[in-house]
Amino acid sequence: MAGDETAGGFRRYVADRVRTSVDTLGHLVGGLGTALLSLAALIWLLALSVACLVGVGLVLMPTALRMVRAIADRERARLSRWGPEIIGPEPLPEGRRAALRDAGVRRELGWVATHGMFGVLVGALGITLPIYAVEDATFPLWWWAAPPETFATGGPGLPLWPVHTFGQALAVGLLGVGWLAVAVVLGPGLARWQAWPGRRLLAPAAGADLALRVVQLTSTRAAALDAHAAELRRIERSLHEGAQNRLVTVSVLLGAARRALARDPATAEEILGRAQDAAESALADLRTVVRGILPPVLDDRGLAGALGGLAGGCTVPCRIDVDVAVRCAASVEATAYFVVAEALTNVTKHSGATSVAVTVRRRGDRLVLRVDDDGHGGADEGHGSGLTGIRQRVEAHDGRLDLSSPAGGPTTMEVELPCGS
Repeated sequence: MAGDETAGGFRRYVADRVRTSVDTLGHLVGGLGTALLSLAALIWLLALSVACLVGVGLVLMPTALRMVRAIADRERARLSRWGPEIIGPEPLPEGRRAALRDAGVRRELGWVATHGMFGVLVGALGITLPIYAVEDATFPLWWWAAPPETFATGGPGLPLWPVHTFGQALAVGLLGVGWLAVAVVLGPGLARWQAWPGRRLLAPAAGADLALRVVQLTSTRAAALDAHAAELRRIERSLHEGAQNRLVTVSVLLGAARRALARDPATAEEILGRAQDAAESALADLRTVVRGILPPVLDDRGLAGALGGLAGGCTVPCRIDVDVAVRCAASVEATAYFVVAEALTNVTKHSGATSVAVTVRRRGDRLVLRVDDDGHGGADEGHGSGLTGIRQRVEAHDGRLDLSSPAGGPTTMEVELPCGS
């Protein structure tokens, strides 16, 4: 038993390291993309600065500032997906002089200069490390098919050397394993270094951050009230169309049975049986409504057990992977439960998927929930798929929802909910 637990713990550790490495590579690739855009913007700004000496660049400066803002917003969105949200600034001021005097614009210009150089270097290093690792680690498998004068790459900053024997090829392979270890160890740090200028310069000043935060909280409070009103309407509609109609049927059947009791007891017994069936259906509808308000299974079995119950009732094969050591607040768990329930409903009704996976992890003070399916994609919040309700629930908790559903699939929905430290 202890050996099985050790093996299971090792597998989870390896899976977490692989997942972290893949996420890190995604950070570095995304950061390199915005860094290259920043470098292009920096070159364009320098060219405009020179052109301003003859007055030509002044005309194009507002367009350049809007380009910088677009790139900065892209970086804010990228960083917000991978960590704490960065709130965007107010719209660009009208007029060239007012824009250049704006503190947020000056910070963005400083970020373009920093990220355009530093981000490119860090991103290139972070991406070349795994490339060298894969190339060198697999070198013993294909070196014999290469030309006689084949040179091993060695790695970043190392010279090339010729390889003539299998022993030399094997040494290159061991070097590749070493580069892989270096990439796994250094990758998260490189991603943090790459993100540091954005988190330092693209976040608004303290006072502006507070004001924008108040606006955002006002908006999320309004969304929470809308979600609450929609939930009340849903409950009222469920009671009216379900349990209430069945109870009316019970009342009618009982009246008919009472009238038939004296003249035709056999008919009365049949009517009472129908009334009992209707009453049982009404009870089932009431249980469904109660579970929709706050599922009792969350208290009985916890989030993992509750999601396992959802997976068991899903017509699409569903895999649940929950690894949360400490339970979250009841409202957070209820929101996570409803998000998964609505997501699985969407998968069943709209996606045409053959499998779906639900992963739940706790990262610091955030509960991260991810739903992946292999359907045909094309999910759209504006077409009554329930995604708007999911977003309102999540934002009511000051959480975040990201949806990726290109045409042809697959669909990935990731939700982050604050759950305390």
